[in-house]
Amino acid sequence: MINFDFHKYISKYVKKEDKEVYLEKAKEIKERFIHGDLAYWNELNSFISKKELIKLINITDYIRENCEVFLVIGIGGSYMGSKAIIEALSCPYDKKSPEIIFLGTNLSSEEYYETFKYLRDKEVIVNVISKSGNTLETSIAFSLVMDIMKKKYEKDVLKNRIIVTTDPLDGNLRELANKEDYVTFSIPKNIGGRFSLLTPVGLLPMSVAGINVAKLLEGAKDSFDKIDRAIEYAIIRDVLYNKNKIVEAFVVYNNKLSYFTEWLKQLFAETQGKDGKGILPISCVNTRDLHSLGQFLQEGNKIVFETVIGIEKDFKISLDQYDIELNSLNRIALDKVALAHDNGNTPSNIITIDEKNEHSMGELIHFFILSSIVGALLIDVNPFNQPGVEEYKRLIKSELK
Repeated sequence: MINFDFHKYISKYVKKEDKEVYLEKAKEIKERFIHGDLAYWNELNSFISKKELIKLINITDYIRENCEVFLVIGIGGSYMGSKAIIEALSCPYDKKSPEIIFLGTNLSSEEYYETFKYLRDKEVIVNVISKSGNTLETSIAFSLVMDIMKKKYEKDVLKNRIIVTTDPLDGNLRELANKEDYVTFSIPKNIGGRFSLLTPVGLLPMSVAGINVAKLLEGAKDSFDKIDRAIEYAIIRDVLYNKNKIVEAFVVYNNKLSYFTEWLKQLFAETQGKDGKGILPISCVNTRDLHSLGQFLQEGNKIVFETVIGIEKDFKISLDQYDIELNSLNRIALDKVALAHDNGNTPSNIITIDEKNEHSMGELIHFFILSSIVGALLIDVNPFNQPGVEEYKRLIKSELK
């Protein structure tokens, strides 16, 4: 369950009258989510059908039984969300089989060399993810991986070791999958990459990692009724933005949520950073970053506000010298850091989950998806495109034969 505190360390920066300016626009946006053109965001079938979910769970069993490495090829939303949830809900010291490796997130030859060397004697199944089928980094990675896979496996065996997640009808990958009879999963037409965590894009790697994706989806469904809080959060962000708080730090107090903040940065930067507008998202893992970025947040330029994600229940480790449990001390740190930063004129939204599990992470995912879309609508930018991402690709491709 998610709990929100948008008052304790925010109220002196965002007044009641500040929020009242948004009443009509907020009412209009909510209606679009409930009955209008955005209503599909509150329907799980928009992300994955029951039939496709059953297929995904069955394929998960096959993958686990037939490989040592599940190689996921994709960039941006095609990998970031699933990696975030896998890291959030898995123990790094629990070496499960198959191992999940993400590739295609950069153009570093060293990473490719070391990965290919590692895969040489491993049984591998590949999941390539791209909606368009022509994403530069994904295309390069898939081409290089297929060269290796064709040497490792005969054609009839190879066919069962390639899984394609792409557009339901169009694109290079869909065409290839149809030609070679590869197993496929579809990315819904109206769900873009950064929003695709609850589609087969994110669900398949998470399922292979042992995460109960049905419970994750239940959590997302339970967050549908929090549209009012998503709108409130978006309004608070916009009020702060108009008061020159142009940087938002997503702050966590558990290192396993570190990559979740990476997904949040993509979600908000790509959804709202357009037309010369938007809040710059950064991230902090505390208490580590209190000894670096903490100095700026306390005494630096007052352009930052924080959105803090806390966890109520955690493992019990006693600190006898203080007669307190370690997690209790961590929660005290969260509160006192927010107080200290408030004293330094850096406000904090506080969002907490009862405990870190599939259900609560599903709630967080969908809450932030909704609020990112609302925030874009408040500043009158299209939430669903990312034209700026295409410019670097165009310039790189202009140099290629």
